[in-house]
Amino acid sequence: MHPLLAPLAFLLERFLGYPKVLLDSIGHPVMWFGRLIDSLEVRLNKPERTDTERQQAGIVALIALLAATLVVTLIIVRFLALLEYGWVVEALLAVPFLAQKQLGDMVKAVADALGVSLDAGREAVSHIVGRDTRTLDESGVSRAAVESLAENASDGVIAPLFWLVLFGLPGIALYKAINTADSMIGHMDERYRDYGWASAKLDDLVNWIPARLTAVLITAGCFLVPDASPSSAWKAARRDARGHKSPNAGWPEAAMAGALGFALGGPREYDGETVDLPTMGDGRRQLRASDVLRSVALYKAMLNVTLVLVIVIALLRMAGHF
Repeated sequence: MHPLLAPLAFLLERFLGYPKVLLDSIGHPVMWFGRLIDSLEVRLNKPERTDTERQQAGIVALIALLAATLVVTLIIVRFLALLEYGWVVEALLAVPFLAQKQLGDMVKAVADALGVSLDAGREAVSHIVGRDTRTLDESGVSRAAVESLAENASDGVIAPLFWLVLFGLPGIALYKAINTADSMIGHMDERYRDYGWASAKLDDLVNWIPARLTAVLITAGCFLVPDASPSSAWKAARRDARGHKSPNAGWPEAAMAGALGFALGGPREYDGETVDLPTMGDGRRQLRASDVLRSVALYKAMLNVTLVLVIVIALLRMAGHF
């Protein structure tokens, strides 16, 4: 694996994102994963099976997904190794698995939409959260956007980058396959509770280090943002993250809340049902569009810190230190 693979992929995605022309013509790798996951579920997740049988079927489906992803990416990497600048192509192929540009743009779009009308803000935030947004006020829309930014900074940016740094294209592709499976079938309803069990557990495992690393990076990013507090960010992360229902999502969310003096989390509505979630941070709960922009500024500062870290790792590798 070329030492500059991860920095190049990170920079390319930051400025270019995933081109719309490619999305329209060939789709996105996550969509390809989704089609395979759907196809496997049709064949394996039979309602007449027992809970144990459905759990076993879910394990089989996950193994099939990961095996297909690993085989394809290993073949690609083997072929690219024969080319003089094959690592540049590998970096280009890793770009779709990162989402730093899209995430920042979509969250900023919520703030911009709130500047037009509340209904526009509700519509914009509905594209990045799974909760009901029709009855949210400006504060609710703003909190939803900030919470989504914090959580997705981990599993949409730092986690895939982490696995890219460690294992190249196969690492980042396998991570995204696991994350896609979790988002599609890793739910606790009757249909997926057993079938998606393995996907949910594996997603928790592969996000364990990246989630905590994201909290550290958000804390470090505070030093580049005048009105952000690194001490409050880390204090909130250590104090509140464990109270989240997810073993990982609370870390970046609490860090973001503490950094900017927010209180995130709390009750949310999903499919008409109110889910009472713990509060992250002990600041103010009434947020505005300007607070969404503050969170985007901190997110971008975190990305700058991350870029420096990835470049340092690359230089150390080039120097033969590891």
